[in-house]
Parts: sequence; structure tokens; C-alpha cells
Amino acid sequence: MYDFKEILIIRYGEVSLKGRNKPWFERKLEGRVRSAVSKVVGPGEFILQRDNGLMTLSGPGSDIPADVELLIKAVTKVFGVSTVSPAVRITDRHLKTICEAAVDFVRKRLESAGESRQISFKVFGKRSDKSYPITSPEMSAKVGEAILDSLKGLVKVDVIDPEIALNVHLRTDEVFIYDEKRGGLGGLPLGTNGKGMVLFSGGIDSPVAAWLTAKRGMRIELIHFHSYPYTSKRAQEKVRELAGILAGYCGEMKIHFINLLPIQEQIAKLCPEEYMTLIIRRYMMRIAEIVAFESGCQMLITGENLGQVASQTAEALCVTDTVCKLPVLRPLIALDKTDIMALAEEIGTFEKSIEPYEDCCTVFLPKHPATRPRIDDVEAAESALGNGEEMMSSCISSTEVESIKPE
Repeated sequence: MYDFKEILIIRYGEVSLKGRNKPWFERKLEGRVRSAVSKVVGPGEFILQRDNGLMTLSGPGSDIPADVELLIKAVTKVFGVSTVSPAVRITDRHLKTICEAAVDFVRKRLESAGESRQISFKVFGKRSDKSYPITSPEMSAKVGEAILDSLKGLVKVDVIDPEIALNVHLRTDEVFIYDEKRGGLGGLPLGTNGKGMVLFSGGIDSPVAAWLTAKRGMRIELIHFHSYPYTSKRAQEKVRELAGILAGYCGEMKIHFINLLPIQEQIAKLCPEEYMTLIIRRYMMRIAEIVAFESGCQMLITGENLGQVASQTAEALCVTDTVCKLPVLRPLIALDKTDIMALAEEIGTFEKSIEPYEDCCTVFLPKHPATRPRIDDVEAAESALGNGEEMMSSCISSTEVESIKPE
């Protein structure tokens, strides 16, 4: 009987394309995978190895150290992981042993399927070690022949659309056998691309923008503006719950709650109605930038989408950006709303986002907001507020900071 070990093969896509910095990205990814798996099985209860563009996860014995579905769910939520495969690893590379292991693998698949009919299969042989005496096509043929001979009447060959796509991957000192690839999130490992501050409203868009930015390796903090008591405490709780969903992908994160109502009231009292939304937005960006600097963030991130509302026309966005020194990232800028909603459903934030709780942007809405504003006109309107620094300092001084952990 041959020796085998049940493993998970963990592949990474974009990370494998990196040049001289590739080992650094790989170490970051390994750390993220190790952290995710530790939450399922406990630290020290598994073996994670990195070699030749992939990682393998196994237990101290012959079996995977926990329910395989729980492990796959944890690993595929790690940014940077492209695919995951439950597999069998053998270290005896003799063709007879490879055929025997492949037959056993398919037999177990048939037993778990419980089908009374013939199941179609195809063997995909891959020979990474070119010194091995037979080619990949020859290995595929030999393994397929062994399966047909050993499982007569139970299987048939289908090279077009097989029900079991059996992969036999021969490497330098081992062979992997598997029949599926589960998709991961891809992207880059969290922590490889700086840190950003997300203006987090609690609607559909900003959680998606935060998720997309994190997928590119950027660690994030959140800042949420509210208008209590015009906005309710339940609205803030909704924001916490959304942040908890994001934390499932990004890990523990901070969220800054800031009451913007005093500034909003002054703007409503002193500024022309058509510019109210824009001026409020400019103050939100100013405050977010101050908090971002204090938190070590290099960028601001928003869920704005070109032309979606009056404050998101090209002219309005230009007027907003003039108050910022930090770059402003807008990951959703050219997406259709239907695309954004589909992403929200995919990452699990949509149902929470559409709960009917108000946010600060719904307070003091003008009837006819300016859609083609000029910067000179907005600055002139804003000058009626006098010393804006004092207003911002007052708002920032009442900031409540919370740490949000994964749900």
C-alpha cells in the first residue's frame, strides 16, 4: 500500500507574476493564510508549506486537520488566493503507484456520489519534472487505462465534458491528485499596498468600494459621518454590522464615528441651498483627511460613482477634490449601479445596506442641487461660514473610535 497525505493545494495568481519582490508578497500571503486557518483549527494544528508558486496545507497525520469545507471557506476569503483544491499527495513517483492512487481517488469519488450509472472522466497529466521518463500525454493515457481496467462498468471516458476531471500533477519529489479547483478572491495580500481611509456611509456603494480597495492589498480604516439625533442610533448599528461583514475579509479594523450635524446646521443656515450638498461634502473630505493623516493613511477612498447623483458629476467631483491634499480613490467610478449591486450581493453586504435607516447625506437635502458647479462660486458661498477650522475641530473632538472584529 502506498503512503498518501490529504492536503489542500492553495494557488495564488497575481502574486506569482511579481518580480524581485515576489518572495515578500508570498510571505505576506502565507501569513494571511496561516491566520485564517488558525481561526478554524487553532495555531500549531496544521502544516503550511510554500514551494514553487503554490502552498500546501495538511495536518500532522494523513488527514486534513478539520472539516475540509470549513478550511476551503476560510482560505478562499483570503485576498491573493486564486484557487484551492482538495488533493492527495504521494511521494512514490513510480507509474504503478501513481495509477493505484488515481484509481483509489476515483473509486472514493464514485462511492461518495452514490450513482448507479456510469460516470465520465478524463485524466489531465502534468509533468513539471521534465526528467521523468514518460511525457504528460503518456502519463494521462496510462492512468486513464488503469482506471478503466480497475473500475469496469463504473466509468467511461469523455474528453469533451467529463464529470470527473482528474488532475495528476507530477513534481520533483511528489505527485498531486485532485479533481476540482475552488475559486478564491484573487487580488493581492492585505498589507502589501499601504493604508487608506474609507468614507463609509452605510449604503450600497461604500462597502463595495472598501472591499475592492482591500482586494488590492490596501489595509483600511473607516470613517462614518452621522447627524444624530436627526439620524438614529440604529443607523450607526447598521454601519457597525456592515463593517463586521467587511472585517470577515479584512480582519479587525477601526471605525471613526463623527457627528457632522453642527457643521450641517451652519451650512443650511448660511449657504445657498443649491451648494449645500457640495459644501457638506467638502467638509466631510477635509475632516476625513485630518483623521487619515492622524491614522497613517495615504489615501481617501469613497464609493462615488460618476453621474449617479448631483454631487457626483464630473464638475462636482472636481470641486470636492480641491480641498484634499491626499489622493482620492474611487473604485466604483465607472461601474453601472447594477454591477455595484451584484458585487454587494457577492460579498454579502447588499441585504444589510438596503435596510431603511437614514444617513447624514439625507439630512438638509436641497430641492435643486447644482450639478455643474464652478469652484469660484462654491468657494464664495462657503466663505459665509467664517472660520471652518473651529467647526471641524469641534466635530473631530467628539469622535468615537471603535474596533470592529469579523462577524
